[in-house]
Parts: sequence; C-alpha cells; structure tokens
Amino acid sequence: MANTTVKGALAIHGQNPQFLVETVIRNRIWESTYWKEHCFALTAESLIDKAIELHCIGGVYGNQRPTEFLCLLLKLLQLQPEKEILIEYLQADEFKYMRALAAMYIRMTFHAVEVYEVLEPLMKDFRKLRYRDMSGYSLTYFDEFVHNLLTEERVCDIILPRIAKRQTLEENGEIGPRKSRLLDAMEGKSEDGASQGSRNTSRSRSRSRSPSAEKDRSPSVNGRYVSRSPTRSRSPSPLSYRSRTRSISPDRMEA
Repeated sequence: MANTTVKGALAIHGQNPQFLVETVIRNRIWESTYWKEHCFALTAESLIDKAIELHCIGGVYGNQRPTEFLCLLLKLLQLQPEKEILIEYLQADEFKYMRALAAMYIRMTFHAVEVYEVLEPLMKDFRKLRYRDMSGYSLTYFDEFVHNLLTEERVCDIILPRIAKRQTLEENGEIGPRKSRLLDAMEGKSEDGASQGSRNTSRSRSRSRSPSAEKDRSPSVNGRYVSRSPTRSRSPSPLSYRSRTRSISPDRMEA
C-alpha cells in the first residue's frame, strides 16, 4: 500500500510517524493528485529530486488542497530516513525549499536538545521563502520560518509536537547557552575599541614628551651652560667715524 509506513519504522512520540499529521489533512494528502502521481514509490534518495522542484512552502490552500510541501513532508514521515540523509538535506544551501522541508521534519521527529542544536544555526540564513496558504502567496524569510518552528505551536497548518523550552533545558544543564551573532559582534567591537583606546593613550603620552623642553636647554661645557642665543653684532655708530675731508674756510677760498 502506498499509504502505509515503511516496515521497521520507529514510533515517534509514542505513535506512528504519519499520525503526527492531523487526520483531516492526512486524508486530503492521500487523495491529492500530486501524492498519487509523484509520491508513489519514492525513496529517501529519489525524494531529493522532488524536493528540489519545490517552489513554495505552506499548508493547505484553495479548497483545502494540500501543498506539495505537505505531501513531501508526509512522505518523509512515511519513509523515516536516517539522520545522515537529513543532515545532507540541510547542507544543500543552494536548495532552500528542500532545506526548509528537512527543518520541518526534524522539528517534528527529533528530541528537544537535538532540535535546538540542529535548527538554531539555520537562523543565519536570511533568504526569502514563498509561502502559500488560504489567502494566496506571501513572502517570509528562512530565519523567521525556523524561529516559528522553535516557538509556535502550529506551522504550515500542522500542529507541532511539544518540546521543552530552551530556558528549561539550560537550567537543567542539558544544553549550553545560545550563541548570538549580534552579541559576538558587539563583544568584538568592544575589544577593538578598548585596544584602540589603549593605543590612543600611549600616543598621547608619547606626544606629551615634547622636545621643546630639551631645546630650551643649552648644551653644557665643563658644567656650565652656554647660551645659544645669537650674539648681537655691534653696529658702528655714525659718530665714531670722522670726516677725512678737510674743511676749508671761506677766507682761504679767495685767491
């Protein structure tokens, strides 16, 4: 049967993995044309080709018709692929919708600690995603989609399994504090500012030692200071010069 879970599949949250999708939506997926034509006999490897062709995420639209995203999500729950294959889905950066599909599956099936450790690094992806719902198409962002997976109860018309809050896991010591890129950038900026401030203080200290004080000091000769001020040249007084021409009295000038 095309609608049965693969043999040997493990129970997720104490139930059949396909039952994580509500009965009404699950039946609509089984009755959809896309499920019957494209999802039949898919494997974890061949499902990659269908995930690459996705052009939007979302739940149901129109007359309660499921999106292709939901159909492939149910197929993943039916196949229950290995963890290594899902990590390969996430590492395919060029295919953002396949990455979103893997993130949705991990949120529904993994334990709380693994969910935070695997999905939080994906919040560095700020690419746009096309979202389809009953009102039509709209735009969202990948980091916003991942944030909704970690905080909201319903995403893409699917009720997500409950997981422990991050604060509770941190208090129990099961997970470390979250690494924030903004906090790291602010710390790096403060360190740069401190180093630059220390450089400025060292420069100001070096500049305070001006060479003017040393220039004012005249060199010493035998323990005595000799002034470097230029000696004033004695200008000859005009009175010191005597006229060399003899003065002739007017009486002598008469022949």
